[in-house]
Amino acid sequence: MLDDICFRAKAHWGYDTVFMENVRDHIRVSGEAIALGRVWVALDPGGAPGGVVQVDRLDRARADLTLLFVAPEQMGRGFGRALFDKACDLARDLGTEELLIDSDPQAAGFYAAMGARHVGDTATGYRGRLLPRFSMALARGAL
Repeated sequence: MLDDICFRAKAHWGYDTVFMENVRDHIRVSGEAIALGRVWVALDPGGAPGGVVQVDRLDRARADLTLLFVAPEQMGRGFGRALFDKACDLARDLGTEELLIDSDPQAAGFYAAMGARHVGDTATGYRGRLLPRFSMALARGAL
């Protein structure tokens, strides 16, 4: 179900079938991350999953926003903001000071609006595709 949310959310932006099959394995929720408490699911009012976020530690000071996807039917309802806030909390819980985000180009405006700073681009290895890279400073003890 969580992988389905990721796939449907990515496909929502009109990517073709070939691209979607190439990214499928990169947008799966990790069972290990679930077991380690690095995944959080936002539920709709009926209790169904409406979005998912996964954060992974990169090194002592930095964490990676590995996944943040909102089901297309829940977009525009605050799920993204809640998931991003939770991602920052998860990264702080890991003891890190910075959350790095390799954003889909369609989501770059969202991350900028959340206060993340654009710091460059990351190559994906897929047909020269670049992803905007953002950095979010995480204040210690922030709520």
